[in-house]
Amino acid sequence: MNILVGITGGIAAYKAPLLVRLLRKAGHEVKCVATEHALQFVTPLTLETVSGNKLYADLFATDNDHTTEHISLKDWGDMMVVAPATANIIGKMASGIGDDALSTLLLSLSRKPILLAPAMNTQMWENAAVQRNIGYLRSIGVEIVEPADGDLACGTSGTGRMAEPEEIFECVNALMCKRVSADASNTNTFTHSHINTLFKRVLVTAGPTYERIDAVRFIGNYSSGKMGFALAEALAKQGAEVELVTGPTALKCNHPNIHRTDVESAREMFDAATKLFPSCQAAILSAAVADYRPEHTADHKLKKQGSEGMTLTLVQNPDILATLGKMKQEGQMLIGFALETDNEMENAQQKLERKNLDYIVLNSLRDAGAGFGVDTNRVTIIGRDGSTHTTPLLSKAQVAEEIVAHCLKK
Repeated sequence: MNILVGITGGIAAYKAPLLVRLLRKAGHEVKCVATEHALQFVTPLTLETVSGNKLYADLFATDNDHTTEHISLKDWGDMMVVAPATANIIGKMASGIGDDALSTLLLSLSRKPILLAPAMNTQMWENAAVQRNIGYLRSIGVEIVEPADGDLACGTSGTGRMAEPEEIFECVNALMCKRVSADASNTNTFTHSHINTLFKRVLVTAGPTYERIDAVRFIGNYSSGKMGFALAEALAKQGAEVELVTGPTALKCNHPNIHRTDVESAREMFDAATKLFPSCQAAILSAAVADYRPEHTADHKLKKQGSEGMTLTLVQNPDILATLGKMKQEGQMLIGFALETDNEMENAQQKLERKNLDYIVLNSLRDAGAGFGVDTNRVTIIGRDGSTHTTPLLSKAQVAEEIVAHCLKK
């Protein structure tokens, strides 16, 4: 496959040569297109050496192979990856601006798949205009590799780091698989299915629950809430009103269609979910709910009691998924999650039947890059009819879109 790699002026541009090498190693032909500012971080010689092709960086360069280089490259390339994608290039794409080599090429690629890997400061990423632009680009079929959390070039820490080249490479593979599948079924390539109009209001649970031991200690788990929040965003972007019930997390909602309810314990999540579910047409329960809680909770800090340690008696929490399975009415859809370490498929299928689910999403802790705390995931969606759909390793935002499209599509 012929792949165009766009590089813009962010510090993460130094990672672009590694992405190019990964693509070349996989057998793809690669041509690089860089902005003027990108070349402050990575040299033309480096990009030409790793790609094996001439760099395109100047719209009017006299040594361009064609007078309309952006059109010839559009015809040559099968898809385009922009890594890093700065707020500037994202804004130009969303506004239809073409004032340099890269932005002009992107304007001409309206019928080719495009994958963006944003990279910027947290405040820039969370800016309402940037999120509006991202939302619009997603709505017209542009794929986004969500930025990661971590240390930033400005010396702070937060969301905005470009995804690692290996993750972007995996997303390219997934995008190519999607194209092959779409071509095989004679459908329009890279267009997302809209959720069934019957599912106008959807309940989503996310994050962990904390079960208090005393005033300062609790029992919890490592869930970050990223998968549930990604599901809420994916549903909202498809037009659904989302009731998001979340355990403790620092994550924020971006879409105005998401109505957030914060809870702490499993019993609080149970109360909120059972109250909201009757007014929803579907529910996706991705929260990592504690199965047990301390039988007794102290309202003060418990002191050490000699050298013998502390004994906690645990009692079972209410089962939210099973309760909603019993409440479910005709026309409602219920989707659960299963995080397994052994006999994954068998345990997930038993949970699907036992709790009266329509679909169950299987996570395996054996899969590298999947599970708690990370920005990627690989899941298997199991239907009540026994059908299965396994995703490659993708960003959690992309996995969320896969789940929504597979389970709630028209």
